[in-house]
Amino acid sequence: MTRSPATPLPPPKARRRLRETAALTQAQLAARVGVTRETVRAWESGRTTPRGRKREAYAKLLNTLAGEATARRAKPAPTTSPEPAPEPAPVPVVVAVGAWSADASEEAADSLVLPAKSLDERRPGPDPGPKADPEAATEQESGPESRPDPTPEPAALTPAQAFDALYEFSAPALVRQTFLLTGRRELARESVERAFQVAWEHWPEVARDRDPVGWVRAAAYEYALSPWQRFRLRHRHPEPPPADPGDRTLLNTLLRLPPPHRRTLLLYDGVGLGLPETAAETEASTPATANRLLHAREAVAHRLPELADPEVLHRRLAELASTERLRAARPPTVRMGSERRARLLTRAAIAFTVALIGTTALTLRTAPTHYEPPVSPGETVRGVPPKVAPGALSDEQLELRQRLRDQLQDGPERLTPRLE
Repeated sequence: MTRSPATPLPPPKARRRLRETAALTQAQLAARVGVTRETVRAWESGRTTPRGRKREAYAKLLNTLAGEATARRAKPAPTTSPEPAPEPAPVPVVVAVGAWSADASEEAADSLVLPAKSLDERRPGPDPGPKADPEAATEQESGPESRPDPTPEPAALTPAQAFDALYEFSAPALVRQTFLLTGRRELARESVERAFQVAWEHWPEVARDRDPVGWVRAAAYEYALSPWQRFRLRHRHPEPPPADPGDRTLLNTLLRLPPPHRRTLLLYDGVGLGLPETAAETEASTPATANRLLHAREAVAHRLPELADPEVLHRRLAELASTERLRAARPPTVRMGSERRARLLTRAAIAFTVALIGTTALTLRTAPTHYEPPVSPGETVRGVPPKVAPGALSDEQLELRQRLRDQLQDGPERLTPRLE
């Protein structure tokens, strides 16, 4: 018996984007699919995945919304004579990393163009090369044996090479962003490294995500803002603040904001994400994200009135992030750490399983095979005379014994054997 493959679904962020593009609320989409609003919210946040008939209905509805969005964006065709349409080029995926990437120009700091299918397969078009000289072409045609060398096909990237490329491009920027989120340099570096280690463990899923940097960024932010960080000994010792008084005031203002407001402000005004993308990454509704952003801007403008303009705030955040000299580990080190962590967890799971099996076997070996009633505890009985050692008979006892001997007993006399 074979099981039919599940209906493919777009990533959680794409599901939410399609719904908001069609101007549908979660309640309206839930009514069309036949589920509750909380179920749709869990689907769009990636916490759960639909199955069975609900998955088919949800996928069909998303395909319909995608077709409607494509039809709205389509332009009317020209009325000129029809010409053969060129082959469509592979659609690139633009991964936003903000304005704080290191070792890149200003244009390259805004996006990273990767193939639509995955990160580990690059399919660039053939290199046109220099323009051919007509005279040289004539000379080549004159010689029948001289043929131009075919263009070599580009080799596909291995998973390790694709991971290293993603890490080298986005890790410095993510460390600076996480520093603005936490105000701690070592925690920012550790959070980004841990997020990339988790990404390497789930690399097939991350490589095919539409926004791999967003996937890693969300993991790094979640680790950095975890409430368990406050129980670490390192958290009790404050790190030295920035040297510039203005940078110090801005960083203290950011750290006074609630973590959800701080994260929303950083994603929208710092990284430059849109409001729907910010809401999807913070797992909140769009109105709630807008309210958080407004409250965060008001709090910052209250202490620093010169940062009331979002453009000025964006520039100041970029300057504050670039003043700190934050270093990230090399990609092979991160990959080796992820593999070492996976091996330790695997060995721990194997050891726990072996210990559980041994404990179970020992219990089965030593356990009784039948019921044995418990022995009741002893009780003290009162009123019983103590035992006395034998001694001489009293006069009354002697008289009683003699009387018993003298009286005739009922019944036949005892027969005594005699020798004949």
